[in-house]
Amino acid sequence: MHPIHEHGERRSGRRHQHPRIAAPVPPEGPVGRHRGRGRGRAHRGDVRAAVLQLLAEEPMHGYQLMQAIAERSGGRWTPSPGAIYPTLNQLEDEGLVVVTADAGRKLATLTDAGREHISAHQETTADPFAGYDPAAPGADLRGLLEQLHGAARQVGRNGSDAQRAAAATILADARRALYLLLADGPEAGSDA
Repeated sequence: MHPIHEHGERRSGRRHQHPRIAAPVPPEGPVGRHRGRGRGRAHRGDVRAAVLQLLAEEPMHGYQLMQAIAERSGGRWTPSPGAIYPTLNQLEDEGLVVVTADAGRKLATLTDAGREHISAHQETTADPFAGYDPAAPGADLRGLLEQLHGAARQVGRNGSDAQRAAAATILADARRALYLLLADGPEAGSDA
């Protein structure tokens, strides 16, 4: 049972967003639905379609599949092992893929039934990489964020009290500036 708080409502322990602050809405379309959600998550059908498409080209290990998907999507979609390996297991259970040991790693190869499945569903299955153009303009925000995170960790571990305080101010200012960018629209960043 959840405790009842001072205003009589029950709280489940989940954080609730302030009602006056709207969450940013991702853009519509194939690319937009993958942005802003963790590691660039896709629907399970998209992972399945991507794995089948890649295995139709050549046999691959799970890690190779993750790297190939990231490469084809320009780094905007990087499936986790928790998405790839269960998908491979499901495809193997369906007889569409065979997984064999290869130098201590599991190599996934499309079976004849898998090739027939791809041919039969070619007209109705959307290209899982169609919304991603690796050559499209746009910054690699995830890469930049990882670099920022690394720098902040170094300041947190090795910096003086004054440096940590200055870093906190810089990070708070950056967060505010990003929200202002969203509030003012995409052209707001071009003035600076």
